[in-house]
Amino acid sequence: MPARARRLLLALLGGVLLLAGLAYLLNRPSTPDEPAAAGTPTASPPTAGTSSPAPTSPGPPVRLPPLHAGFDYQLGGPYPPAAGVEIVVRDRTAPAVNGLYNVCYVNAFQAQPDEQDQWDQDLLLKDKAGKTVIDEDWDEPLLDLRTAGKRQRIATKVNGWIDGCAASGYQAIEPDNYDSYTRSKNLLTADQAKEFLTLLATHAHQRNLAIGQKNTADLAADRKSVGLDFAVSEECGQYDECAAYADAFGNHVLVIEYTAAGLRKACDAFGNKLSIVRRDLDVTPPGTPDHLRETC
Repeated sequence: MPARARRLLLALLGGVLLLAGLAYLLNRPSTPDEPAAAGTPTASPPTAGTSSPAPTSPGPPVRLPPLHAGFDYQLGGPYPPAAGVEIVVRDRTAPAVNGLYNVCYVNAFQAQPDEQDQWDQDLLLKDKAGKTVIDEDWDEPLLDLRTAGKRQRIATKVNGWIDGCAASGYQAIEPDNYDSYTRSKNLLTADQAKEFLTLLATHAHQRNLAIGQKNTADLAADRKSVGLDFAVSEECGQYDECAAYADAFGNHVLVIEYTAAGLRKACDAFGNKLSIVRRDLDVTPPGTPDHLRETC
C-alpha cells in the first residue's frame, strides 16, 4: 500500500478510536471519588452525623375548648375550681390549672389603668384635642390601631404576653376589648380591629394556642377571615345574642352572665349546648363578700 494511503488509513482509525473513547467517558456513571462532568447536576451526599431535611409539615391543630362543659371565669383572682369544672379563664399573670382547659386573658385593645405608663405614649389613642381616649367604665386608655405600623408595634407587645401564656401551660387566649372601636369617638374602625386581631391570631396559632373572640357579636360572621376559634361572650343571654355566637362558632362559646335573668335566658335557650356560668360583676374569688358563681 502506498505510504500516502497508509497514513490516511491510520488517521481515520485514530479518529474512530478517539470518538469511541469520548463516547465511553460521557456515558460512564461517575464514581463517588470522581466528579461528574461539568454541567451535570449532582446530589450532595449527606454529611456524617446529619440527615436529609424532612419535608415541612404543619404543626398540630389547636385544641378547642370542650363543648357544653363546666366553666369558671376567674379574672378577679385564681382559686381552686369547683368539681365538674373543665374550662377556666384566668388573667395572664395567674397560673394555669393542671388537667383543665385553660384560657389566658389579655387586655389586647386597651391599657390597664396601672399599666398606662408601660406603653409608648403615641400608641395610646388621642382625640383631635390631643386628649387620651378613655373607656370610662373601666378607666382604660384605648390603644391606637389606625396605622399598620402602630398595629404591628402593639401586637409585638401583646404577642409577648401570648408567649408567656403558652409558657405557663395555657391552651387558649382571650384578647379583651375587641369592640374598643365602638368607644373610640369614631376614631377607630371595625376593619382596623379585625386587622389587629388577625396579627394576634396568627401568632397564637404559631404557639399552638386557640384564640377566642371576646364579645362583639356584630363581627362574629367574620371569625374565619380573622382567624378566631371560639367565642367568649358576656351577657349574650341578657341581650339575646347567644345565637349569633353559636351560629358562627358551632357552639364553641363560653358564656358569662351577671344577672339572674340573663342566666335564666341563656340556660333556657342554650343550656344543653354552650358552656354557661353566672359570676359577680367583679369576678371575685371565694371568701369575698360579693363572690357568686352559679350554673345552669
